[in-house]
Amino acid sequence: MDTRLIPSTLRRRTAILGLAAAPWTPGWAQSGGRAPIKAAGVYTVPFEQQWVSRVHQAMQTARQRGAIQYKGIENIPAHRYADTVRKQAEQGYKLIIGEAFEAEEAVRKVAAEFPGTAIVMGSSGKLQAPNFSVFDNYIHEPSYLAGMLAGGMTRSNHIGLLGGMAIPEVNRLMNAFIDGAREVNPRARFSTGVINSWLNQPRARQMTMAMVDQGVDAMFAATMAGVIETAAERNILAFGNIIHPQPQYPNTVVASALWHMEPTVDAVIAAVQAGTYQARDLASLSFMRAKGASLSPLGTFERKVAPELLQRVRAKEADILSGRFVVPIKDEIELTLR
Repeated sequence: MDTRLIPSTLRRRTAILGLAAAPWTPGWAQSGGRAPIKAAGVYTVPFEQQWVSRVHQAMQTARQRGAIQYKGIENIPAHRYADTVRKQAEQGYKLIIGEAFEAEEAVRKVAAEFPGTAIVMGSSGKLQAPNFSVFDNYIHEPSYLAGMLAGGMTRSNHIGLLGGMAIPEVNRLMNAFIDGAREVNPRARFSTGVINSWLNQPRARQMTMAMVDQGVDAMFAATMAGVIETAAERNILAFGNIIHPQPQYPNTVVASALWHMEPTVDAVIAAVQAGTYQARDLASLSFMRAKGASLSPLGTFERKVAPELLQRVRAKEADILSGRFVVPIKDEIELTLR
């Protein structure tokens, strides 16, 4: 089977490590007697898409407590994305949040036109002064912990990982999952692939089926489109990503690497309210120590995980939270299935 090395741009390590020294810090923003901020969310996919759902939910939570007036806009094609952002800025929205991945250059040009507007985008690039901040779902840490569970629970020693796109945002999660599995099971081997889409369920089903036919008995759903459903159908274990689908699949989903966007959203809102907002790399606000990520509760699998394995996972979780262990960020991955 063909393999290929997927190149990617190395992430902004220095900015991530230096975020703690930024002049504004995370906190639960309150209106404090101020008028709510006009805020818009602009997304290329439906609100229900797993990545966007976390951003949209955090913005809705901020609206419910009176910190912002929020308008969410979904399903904007990439070629219209920058113009939609511009329109919100022209209408007086002081905070615009979204995902610039497919329209990076155009959105950065719009940000430069409106320096007084906080533009906060999911992005693979760097911050752009004075107002273009970047963030992403840095949930590699709970992905590592989920991988440990998979490594200890697989019986075939063959684990599958399927992502949406072969981009740093996906690659680092799959690599962390692999590293975690290898820590507890050096004999484990891996099948990896991407569907080159975020929503192509038939393709995800096809590739998951192919992996199971090769002997995979545990799947990491780095894309949620179709993977979990197929794992349930084939009676193998699965691990979620960003959101936790165990309630729908209680006998399939062991645990999930969760993303909590609230620390990032709250930090930005607090800065805009205080008049101290400036462009920042917000990556570390998605780390576990910032409560931006976590391993889900085991729920229906609480009694199905061997106590020795669970003890190792909890010990590693404590080491991550204390800083004694740092999960490596690896942005390149070798795909074995395409």
